[in-house]
Amino acid sequence: MSAVVRDFFIDFQRCIGCQACAAACSECHTHRGLPMVHVDLVAPGVSLQTAPMVCMHCADPTCASVCPADAIKVDEHGIVHSSLKPRCISCGNCELACPFGVPIIKMEIQQMQKCDMCFDRTSAGKKPMCATVCPTGALFYGTREEIAQQRPASKPINRWRFGNQRIATRVHVMVPHDVDEMAVELPAFDEGGGPAALATALAAGAGDGRAPEEAQPEAEFL
Repeated sequence: MSAVVRDFFIDFQRCIGCQACAAACSECHTHRGLPMVHVDLVAPGVSLQTAPMVCMHCADPTCASVCPADAIKVDEHGIVHSSLKPRCISCGNCELACPFGVPIIKMEIQQMQKCDMCFDRTSAGKKPMCATVCPTGALFYGTREEIAQQRPASKPINRWRFGNQRIATRVHVMVPHDVDEMAVELPAFDEGGGPAALATALAAGAGDGRAPEEAQPEAEFL
């Protein structure tokens, strides 16, 4: 019998900014109280809409390609891990290069840390902490069949374009059926402060067309 394949899905328009994902992530002992999930305002001062961001686990991660110490590794499951402590020199190249703004350099321990999709849990068949506690299903971990059944008005994609750079990711985002690629224009990205512009693009192109209150799955701890 073949193993069940589960993927990570983000439905940006379902995010209500509750920060439950960040709180749960910070409880992971390997993070030392620092959440690896970002919840950004889409338009600060204009709207209260938020968008969650975890590591997208790129197929060809820019963070790893710019690391001069070869400290960032990708495992056989496509998970991009935090830097190897003996190799990391805390140069910050990965922070600057990641188009999603995910890596965090912790100078007190001289290491880059980032979301690893709760590999200690997912490798044991459990959900990542953030997806476990998300009350609206904005962060979802499950099979393609499950997400298709629950979100019939949208589809998952994993293709991104930042200017001329195209990226394929392990994590999928939910978008309308007529969208095939998430595009972020670099001038807007630069002028808007990086992650904020990314969040705006995410909210504009993603979602399933339904308000969060229409589907409120209960958090299930495993």
